[in-house]
Amino acid sequence: MAIVLGLAGVYVVLSVVLWALQEKMTFPAPRAALPDPVQTMGYGEQIELRMQGGTRLDGWYLPPAAGGGEGRRGAATAPGLLWFYGNGETIGAIWPTIRDFRPPNAALLVVDYPGYGASGGRATEAGMYEAADLAYDELRSRRDVDPRRIYAYGRSLGTAAATHIAATHEVAGLILESPFTSARGMAAQHYRIFPRFLVHLELDNVGRMRGIHCPTLILHGTADMLVPIRMGRDVAAAAAGPVEFVMIEGAGHNDTYDMGGQRYRDKIAAFVLR
Repeated sequence: MAIVLGLAGVYVVLSVVLWALQEKMTFPAPRAALPDPVQTMGYGEQIELRMQGGTRLDGWYLPPAAGGGEGRRGAATAPGLLWFYGNGETIGAIWPTIRDFRPPNAALLVVDYPGYGASGGRATEAGMYEAADLAYDELRSRRDVDPRRIYAYGRSLGTAAATHIAATHEVAGLILESPFTSARGMAAQHYRIFPRFLVHLELDNVGRMRGIHCPTLILHGTADMLVPIRMGRDVAAAAAGPVEFVMIEGAGHNDTYDMGGQRYRDKIAAFVLR
């Protein structure tokens, strides 16, 4: 009996710890300096956005003509892509991926989430959504971007920011890479012994997809062990609009760019530039 009570006590303590720390576990918030896009990419500009409480967010704006300076300013004919990266990433870590995989001749805007990279503040679910809203408004205000042709791209954790934007703003399309169903779905996948009611985060991609009617492109690795491909299929099945589901054969969670290669690039470019 003493052993049973002891194990029960340990279970309760671990449950309380997981409940209290789940936001820190979900948002590890790595720090990194913001690179100069002109030095790394050859073009673009650093941007600064301000949250309601005054928290500074740092990011990049890359104009439509890749490598072409300011592009066709005033034309307002180029599509714009919001880029929401995955957990544990920052602009300072993924800029080579942005360089290699951004659609040509489309503008791109990416910001470090609160607490991430060079941005100030603390990493929270609500903070990520506010940062996404600010990024959308900034991209839509650019004179060289057609406000009717804004696309949201999200990878892994960033899929929650992307579905938030698609559910609450006007977008021309949604791109999700390795999307999970929800915070509770991920808890059930990786912490099965703990009850789901302890999960207070939402990150509810499936719930939001039911109200998203724009075209959606979903890419998912067939060997993803962190976010299994069945989750990507569940997200696709929940969509209220047309969906194209692309399997990246042999790709895990963090090598989709390498494994997808040119096919990956072409799919995103064709979706954004159609």
